[in-house]
Amino acid sequence: MLGHILLISAQVNSRSGVPVLEAVTFGVFAEVERVISSGFSSVRRVWSGYAGLRNLKSQNDALTRDLEAAQIALQQQRALADRTRSLERLLDLRDRSKLNTLAAEIIAAGATPDFRTLTIDKGSREGVRADMAVIAPAGVVGRVVMPSARAAKVQLLVDRNAAAGALVERSRAQGVVTGGGDDRLRMDYVSEVADVIVGDLVVTSGIDGIYPKGYVIGQVESVEKSGTAYKTITVKPAVDFTSLEEVLVVLTPTPARETAVGSVE
Repeated sequence: MLGHILLISAQVNSRSGVPVLEAVTFGVFAEVERVISSGFSSVRRVWSGYAGLRNLKSQNDALTRDLEAAQIALQQQRALADRTRSLERLLDLRDRSKLNTLAAEIIAAGATPDFRTLTIDKGSREGVRADMAVIAPAGVVGRVVMPSARAAKVQLLVDRNAAAGALVERSRAQGVVTGGGDDRLRMDYVSEVADVIVGDLVVTSGIDGIYPKGYVIGQVESVEKSGTAYKTITVKPAVDFTSLEEVLVVLTPTPARETAVGSVE
């Protein structure tokens, strides 16, 4: 029966004049070709997408590397700008101080809070001597306690064993500022009748023979009575000792030190 159908289909023409068998066969193969072509197109699109994704990933990796390099360069530029500003402030202080000073860079800091010290990269070869004052643009830093040939140890003003002659800039009330080991100073031996209020600026008096007169120590943070003769005054240092990078060593002796040296001679 199938053979008869095929023979009849081969002999019978459709309305368009094409044999029915040929028309059916063409339709079947056309459908197969359409499916195969659609499959190849899908594979081609998937492959093109994969290739595009690989190319996109490569571009993304390159852009990421460029961004990281730009961020590193920006940090370097920012650090350079900060250092430039710091050096400008240091040079401005040196020009205004009218003292013979030596710029030094901090290369180390004390490891324990009980001994507040730092190390600078200048020593006796550059003229650094013990008891020379060390200052920064913000104010007094401390004094040299142990110079070597190429470096020197500096005792910070907040060290427990540090002290400096001081006075209140507004009222000229005098006293002695001592370190407490923490980030605060104490001003002792100030008369009970002295005029001292919170917010007053405390500066060096110059009578200790180490620190030149008139340099900022800090600001009065609190005033308390202590007995009948003196006041206990807490002073917030003007210098942030945790962020120091460069300092100035004062090579010019104070008048008090010159007088003491002259009397010894």
